[in-house]
Amino acid sequence: MSTPLGGITVLDFGQIYQGPYATMLMAKGGANVIKIEPPGGEPLRRRIIAQGGETTLPMAMLNANKRAVTLNLKSEKGRDLLKQMVARADVLLENFAPGAMDRLGVGYAELAPINPRLIYATGTGYGISGPDRDNLAMDFTIQAASGIMSVTGDPEGPPMKAGPTLVDFMGGIHLYGAVMTALFHRSQTGLGQLVEVAMQETIYPTLASSYDYFVRTGKTPPRAGNRQAGLSSAPYNTFVTSDGHVAIHVVTEQHWQNLLVAMGREDLKDDPRFLTNPARTANMAETEALVTAWTRGQTKAAVAATLKRLRVPAAPVRFAQEVMEDAHMHERGMLQRVQHPSLGEVVLPNSPLRLHGADRVDAVPSPLLGQHNAEVYGEWLGLGGDAVEALVREGAI
Repeated sequence: MSTPLGGITVLDFGQIYQGPYATMLMAKGGANVIKIEPPGGEPLRRRIIAQGGETTLPMAMLNANKRAVTLNLKSEKGRDLLKQMVARADVLLENFAPGAMDRLGVGYAELAPINPRLIYATGTGYGISGPDRDNLAMDFTIQAASGIMSVTGDPEGPPMKAGPTLVDFMGGIHLYGAVMTALFHRSQTGLGQLVEVAMQETIYPTLASSYDYFVRTGKTPPRAGNRQAGLSSAPYNTFVTSDGHVAIHVVTEQHWQNLLVAMGREDLKDDPRFLTNPARTANMAETEALVTAWTRGQTKAAVAATLKRLRVPAAPVRFAQEVMEDAHMHERGMLQRVQHPSLGEVVLPNSPLRLHGADRVDAVPSPLLGQHNAEVYGEWLGLGGDAVEALVREGAI
């Protein structure tokens, strides 16, 4: 196959969501990704095992197309094995707490001399330096610290987190980008390097509208519900329908004129209350009431279809099960039905990164804990079967 990352070997110490998503993108790009876990499994897998299961959909989604081995870094022989792998690898990625690998004697400073071409990528909550370096970091707490929660939710309600695990995946996306940038740098210089991504720092630019509101008004940016964060655009909201809600975002004046046609309210095309976006923003409640009067008697699909035809930005508010069956993404190959040995038929995502002219990697089900120990240690590192069995007995893998 012709894949953009063919020939690249990645040692994947990723755990939970952030690291595994970055390495899943690499695996989908054709990289040889070896998922390395302690003998009891990474935290997400340990949680699954404790509940009596083998895997879950998130585990299957984020670890497709990888090989899995176990490795005990608290064992001297385990650390020696890692050093042997590092000598042959291109990338090592981890998202442990800052300094965790250093304390085990296998941080960047110890590994770089073994392989000067190694790209060592670390993802943390707040970074590997600075006064907040050692703050405990989870998606939820970074949402709080980054400002996301302060501008999410109803204006009269408490701060709310975003529904998806936004921060972990933003961290994973940036980790992937950092590794790709470092690989390009290595192609120019022949040298690897340490790259890091702090989840808090990946979130800062996403609050651009809220920062703009503060700069314009001098006031604390409010929670705006489903309205535009800077309260500078209308209509911009979700509107009730007979079977749910639809999101409508008018960006241009032509969008507004087209929306008036959809609603059968061309009589308002010259009404000064709605003539321009500043006017509609000043009369936001009245503008939204006008739109709601039209949407509430129709299904979300009917409203979305009408606005699609008239070129007004809109979409039905869909539930997770509806999105999993999205015909468009299935047609494009972004979503694939895969027969998983533990879960049966599941829908798994492909990589959203498309390099035209390169082959796409079909989904391979996520591995069980240590499934490829013999393959990786035996075939790749060249250890004999007796040696691999001895490593198991000694607790190194």
